[in-house]
Amino acid sequence: MNTIVTGLQWGDEGKGKIVDYLTESADVVVRGQGGNNAGHTVIARGTKYILHLLPSGILWDGKTNVIGNGVVLDPIGLVAEIARIEAQGVAITPEKLLISDRAHVVLPLHKELDAAREAALGDRKIGTTKRGIGPTYADKINRCGLRVADLLDEAYAREMIALRTADANEVLARFDLPTFDATQQADEIYKAFERLRPHISNTIPVLHDAWKAGRNILFEGAQGTLLDIDFGTYPFVTSSNTTAGGCCTGSGLPPTAIDQVVGVCKAYTTRVGGGPFPTVDEGLSQYLHDLGREFGATTGRPRGCGWLDAVLLRQGCMVNGATGLAVTNLDGLDNYQTLQICVAYEIDGTRHDLAPADRHAWDRAVPIYEELPGWMSDTSGCTDYAELPENAKAYLLRLSELCDTPIQFVGVGPDRSQTLVVS
Repeated sequence: MNTIVTGLQWGDEGKGKIVDYLTESADVVVRGQGGNNAGHTVIARGTKYILHLLPSGILWDGKTNVIGNGVVLDPIGLVAEIARIEAQGVAITPEKLLISDRAHVVLPLHKELDAAREAALGDRKIGTTKRGIGPTYADKINRCGLRVADLLDEAYAREMIALRTADANEVLARFDLPTFDATQQADEIYKAFERLRPHISNTIPVLHDAWKAGRNILFEGAQGTLLDIDFGTYPFVTSSNTTAGGCCTGSGLPPTAIDQVVGVCKAYTTRVGGGPFPTVDEGLSQYLHDLGREFGATTGRPRGCGWLDAVLLRQGCMVNGATGLAVTNLDGLDNYQTLQICVAYEIDGTRHDLAPADRHAWDRAVPIYEELPGWMSDTSGCTDYAELPENAKAYLLRLSELCDTPIQFVGVGPDRSQTLVVS
């Protein structure tokens, strides 16, 4: 069975854990978009791993992991990540990790261009991770980007880096930001590339052969639906298609290869960076932060926290074609006596059951809440869905009804073993 795991919120939903759980029955794990602005935290065998570019399947033996053509690859960042994960006892070999030769390369200058863009926006800044993701995708669309395959021809790649560096330096100088020496930048890229060279491959036939052979392929989405360049809370979004469709275009496998789509969401809502957040609640945010939860794996920034927003989840299930839900962090609500779910927005006196496209409408969106009783008991020790308190199951059932999508998995803690399968 070929499965896409995609986030239904603003990222940080716990996709890495769900992917890690599903990897046991998978043969191939694929990343199809985003870059090292993603951060997946996986706790396995009592060890905490933080992954940015590496697919979560890298923690398992005997699995093939693919970084697809839709990813923007920071060679320097990936080499550092590989070194860190290998220091934790996970060997990363060419048999275990393949990198598409069609993936676009993040250069050091892209990170500074990211900073320049944020500086130019001032109070309207997006709140990016400044990892150079947006500028790299912009170069891709402008057809002036550098692909991994281009690095195989060093003379050509150095010429392209020199041209791109000259253009970027003009922009950076206007913002009094550091400029770059093209030769030094190329040297840094090639130092990292030599470590990655054995992993470079045309991954399209690899994936098609796996599909035709009936091997199980697992697609790991990065970020979340609400950060999708088309379907997210534009312009406060990332620069790629984070929905299920992006997994296909970012890997070279067609939609006909997909058997199911698991949409991941928290039992509440979180986000980092700028942009709208109708259900944000300062009390819930402080409570979760005091528990040591909800700090970004990539940036360490505290996440804003709010009540579950079924308006956004409903739309997320629609655009992803979600066949099942994985609801994580249910245990985060264990000590709340009364819970709220946003079932619609009121905007200028009109009820909206789906998210608006008008960016200005978000400022006037007032959540319409349903109130549900909490369960006031510890769920983290539950090992079966049937063991959950009745009010917890009622909460999950209401979420399923509002999204018209069945619950497939429930997370009651960060460990792999704290994943309940709903029969």
